[in-house]
Amino acid sequence: MHRLGRPRQRGGAWRSGSLLSVHSLAGQVFLFQLVVVILLVAAALVALVVQARRDVMTDARNRTLTAAQTFANSPGIVAALNSAHPSTVLQPHAEAARKATGVDAIIVYGLNGITLAHSDPHQIGKRVIGPYAAAATGRPFTSTFKGSLGLSVVSAVPVRGPDGSVVAIVSVPVTVETVQHRVNRQLPVLFGGAATALVVAAGGSGMVSRRLRRQTHGLGPTEMTRMYEHHDAVLHAVREGVLIVGGDGRLLLANDEARRLLGLPADAERRHITDLGLDEDLAGLLSSDRPATDEVYQAADRLLAVSKRLTAPHGPVGSVVTLRDTTELRVLSGRAEVARERLKLLYDAGLRIGTTLDVKRTAEELAEVVVPRFADLATVELLDPVLRGEESSGATAGITELRRTAIAGLDADLPLHPVRELIRFVPAHPISTAMAEGRPVLVRELSGSDGWRAQQPERARRILDHGIHSLLVAPLRARGVVLGVVCFWRAKGSPSFEGEDVSFAEELAARAAVGIDNARRYTREHAMAVTLQHSLLPRALPDQFALDVAYRYLPARSGVGGDWFDVIPLSGTRVALVVGDVVGHGLHAAATMGRLRTAVHNFASLDMPVEELLGRMDELVAQIDAEEVTAGEDGQGMITGATCQYAVYDPTSGRLAVATAGHPGLAVVRPDGAVDFPVLPISPPLGLGAGLPVETAELTVAEGSRLVLYTDGLIEDRTRDLDAGLEALRNALTGPGRTPEATCAAVMEAMLSDRPGDDIALLVARTRRFGPEQIAEWNVPRDPAAVAPVRAACTRRLTEWGLEQVGFTAELILSELITNAIRYGAEPIAVRLLRTVPTSSPAAGALIFEVSDGSSTSPRLRRAKVTDEGGRGLFLVARFAERWGTRYTSTGKVIWAERSLHNGGTPEAEGLGETLLDQWDDTAL
Repeated sequence: MHRLGRPRQRGGAWRSGSLLSVHSLAGQVFLFQLVVVILLVAAALVALVVQARRDVMTDARNRTLTAAQTFANSPGIVAALNSAHPSTVLQPHAEAARKATGVDAIIVYGLNGITLAHSDPHQIGKRVIGPYAAAATGRPFTSTFKGSLGLSVVSAVPVRGPDGSVVAIVSVPVTVETVQHRVNRQLPVLFGGAATALVVAAGGSGMVSRRLRRQTHGLGPTEMTRMYEHHDAVLHAVREGVLIVGGDGRLLLANDEARRLLGLPADAERRHITDLGLDEDLAGLLSSDRPATDEVYQAADRLLAVSKRLTAPHGPVGSVVTLRDTTELRVLSGRAEVARERLKLLYDAGLRIGTTLDVKRTAEELAEVVVPRFADLATVELLDPVLRGEESSGATAGITELRRTAIAGLDADLPLHPVRELIRFVPAHPISTAMAEGRPVLVRELSGSDGWRAQQPERARRILDHGIHSLLVAPLRARGVVLGVVCFWRAKGSPSFEGEDVSFAEELAARAAVGIDNARRYTREHAMAVTLQHSLLPRALPDQFALDVAYRYLPARSGVGGDWFDVIPLSGTRVALVVGDVVGHGLHAAATMGRLRTAVHNFASLDMPVEELLGRMDELVAQIDAEEVTAGEDGQGMITGATCQYAVYDPTSGRLAVATAGHPGLAVVRPDGAVDFPVLPISPPLGLGAGLPVETAELTVAEGSRLVLYTDGLIEDRTRDLDAGLEALRNALTGPGRTPEATCAAVMEAMLSDRPGDDIALLVARTRRFGPEQIAEWNVPRDPAAVAPVRAACTRRLTEWGLEQVGFTAELILSELITNAIRYGAEPIAVRLLRTVPTSSPAAGALIFEVSDGSSTSPRLRRAKVTDEGGRGLFLVARFAERWGTRYTSTGKVIWAERSLHNGGTPEAEGLGETLLDQWDDTAL
């Protein structure tokens, strides 16, 4: 019998072909290899010749340039040029250098073009012709030029005198004929190597093709392809086992399916059928010469349908056998359907579980997705710390308390524990076992589970009466920690859970646990961020006279962010309004917001101008970014993105100074209800200013105007752009007579979406102005005698205000401040007295003293020594004023002091003596 695929004899002779026949596979391979070898050898030869020529030409250029530079810079050449007979001196040296370097000539000629030295003595004294103008200007060059020696590669180098000027030119040529001669000497070697390579490659190709011809028996490519296609189709494409048995009863070939069905050993081929351990009846059929059609035989635990056909007389003696496993096909069909349903359920679970970052909703999604496709009833029980977003301890052996979080498939009268109930399980309960051991627990028949029945016998009996008969408990484990369990229940009409259901339940629980853990971690971080943010945001607005303020703050649905606002009272009844936005959400954004808010407070307490304050904030954020990058892994830290708007309102003048760093501009609602969006100079966001100055805008606002500051979350979202948001804000603000609180309510109602995607901070401030009756101002000459008239004028104004009881301390404070300004300051000197009367209490208020001068030096409080005659004035000011300080202006500084008018104003004058005496030690007196 011939081997499969071997060509049989035709007319008693084997089919063969010539090695060079293009009809055979061997001939085609030989011709192809020969053509490829010839092309490769030719390409290599051409490349080598070209490369050799290029290398020789490059060498000629380098050699001529080197020889020219060496001779031009050789010692004594300048002296030779300046001698009486330069040619006599230079010619021997030039000829010696030419022979040493192997060039064709070394030519020296003057700037007038007369040859002074040449390899051809007849050329000496003649005018040289060539492109040497560049060398005459002092620049060496190399080029190809046709001169007296023929086509040559020429390098020319200037000879410089002691003063650096060009006195002559050295030219070194190498003829192209010389270069070509060097290349031609290499060509025989190259052609010889190429011919040798061609002969060796052709011989090797011939040997390979001859061997291939013997192995393929002269078959052509089409015949070979068809033969192997048939071979692969028989062995691999069919879903049946295939055996080829020889006439002597030996197994010649078996495909993979036949080996699996019969359990054949690896060395089954060439062994006799009776030695393969097959069933006796099956082995008898295979070794006989009897054909068969779909006869059923036992093979281990399988039932095989066997068909057998003899190969004679169309081929060698033997038979072809096909095997089909009908039992396994039926089993596999059912299993495949179940597996398909399970995979689809896992896919649906991946889509439906974890759509929100809510622990309870994620548990409900888990219960809903498995009913009724995997279980008739599903419950989810979680640990209380998980529901609160806290970390669960890794040890769960002693935990028996779980809170039912979700139920799906529940009948109204089914006696199960309701949702939100805390259940205490007995140690023998399947849920306690699953929690303690961290593995699924299968209870095929609940009626036989003593541990489950021991929990609540009466409730267990009622559950069994409702037809629930099987339970599968799977722990919800994520990151090595058990979060709770999911219980799958089956009722009458459904088969009990089996062992193969356990792995599926475990996979389903593992996927759901990831979603629950993500929701838990989000809940924890959100709670921490909310707590942190609430501790960092203003808890109450400070008392101040200048503005009537209301605000709103709303965190985004995706978590707490970094928006903040602030109202900061400043000296002189001025008030600072601040809004800012840190990019991002979560703890990092909230913590960064707290740092920036604290920094604004600290800078504001120094009474900085608005542009200087934002400049300092820009430097601070840049420093924070540098620290983050340094602390991050591989130098990649979290970069802070922040914007800020800082505005200072002065109620004495109605002036508003505003500076913005990458933040949306404010809105101004005039008393008549019209809305303006002033054009403000906007600087880059904080951290990106690179030290550039911040520009400030100054506005004058009428009393009763409303200043509206906000973050971008109010005007921008996914459904509208910036222009549409500003227009909507304009419409919401338009209208007279609204209080700040009513304005906030109207804006939030008009602008707020159902679930904002970003934080929203809104600050509305209605302006007040000082009346003329609340301000007193005097200019003071720089003369100590001017203190008394100003003090007297102050006393009169206090009497007009009905504040005679504070006249003594007011005179004392003003006297000290004015005296200091006259003694240490510079003109102009001015005094201003302000009285504030908050609307909440007409009888209360504060008295503010301000003394300004043209000096920028600031006084400081110190304790005077017993021998000092002065130095106690500021101590008295600090003692009788509630607050005092210094603020700088563009023309100097202002020393201010503030005294509250609550409870009658200042201490009794009788206490002044004791206060002064406290400055000296009794023993010193």
